[in-house]
Amino acid sequence: MYTFIVNPNSRSGMGRYVWKEIQVVLDNRQIKYKAFFTKHQKHATKIVRELTSDGETHTIIAVGGDGTVNEVVNGLVHPDKVTLGYIPTGSSNDFARSYGLPTNPVEALENILSSKFIEKMDIGELSYKNKKRRFAVSSGMGFDAAICHEVVVSKLKTLLNKFKLGKLVYVFIALRQWLFLTPEQVTITLDNTESHTFSRCYLIASMNHRYAGGGFMFAPKANPSDGKLSICAITDMPKLKMLLLLPTAFWGKHVYFKGVHTYDCKTIHIHSQKPLALHTDGEPWFLQNDISLTCLPTQLNVITLKKY
Repeated sequence: MYTFIVNPNSRSGMGRYVWKEIQVVLDNRQIKYKAFFTKHQKHATKIVRELTSDGETHTIIAVGGDGTVNEVVNGLVHPDKVTLGYIPTGSSNDFARSYGLPTNPVEALENILSSKFIEKMDIGELSYKNKKRRFAVSSGMGFDAAICHEVVVSKLKTLLNKFKLGKLVYVFIALRQWLFLTPEQVTITLDNTESHTFSRCYLIASMNHRYAGGGFMFAPKANPSDGKLSICAITDMPKLKMLLLLPTAFWGKHVYFKGVHTYDCKTIHIHSQKPLALHTDGEPWFLQNDISLTCLPTQLNVITLKKY
């Protein structure tokens, strides 16, 4: 039995049309399934929490964007007893990009139904002020998170999605955020032992997968099943250099520039002098200046197209 969690409003309503296409295939092939449709933010988390609280094994298919995957992961009561499939309908689709999953809905469904490869995946967790939030792809603090904050409330994204140009909104907003960006002093502590202080920090990306932000390969060597987070910190450089450096991250070449620091760790604590923007899988959270990120010991089964 397959359980589909469908975000009909993903990509400005694209999710609704994708589901209709998928449903035809399922019905024609007489495949047993249940479908739940999200109606508001965090609804997927509530649905999944109720489904998985029985302690039984489940195969859950997320139909939506990275935000839908994030909500599903946050609802898992027993992650190790769940197999997750994904049919991408969002603008960024970094989860699908990292696993090389098909973006065509029918092809993605066929891959799920055949299930040739099932990989173990780590789950990250952001914590601050006794609050916790899991992430599947990445969590960020600073410049990239500020972009996520503005994208969520931007009407431009809805407009560009209608013309299948939703990714451009990240470019426009990134440029606007850059104009008003002020780097802050930040101290990071890795695995409670190794500490680094940066006087002018622009962003710190804590990666479970290679890609974030719609195709930026912030962590070229990230492995989502190695029990560690891959950290990318961009610090101590002129603003113009930071802006010019960002496009090289599409190919993972940013790591060769001075001022870009990479680490692998199980936990990272971040303290900034001033509160900075946060995100988990592109979903914005309140400004904070003291957070921890951890790679949880429990892994999730994920249906992939090939071995990672």
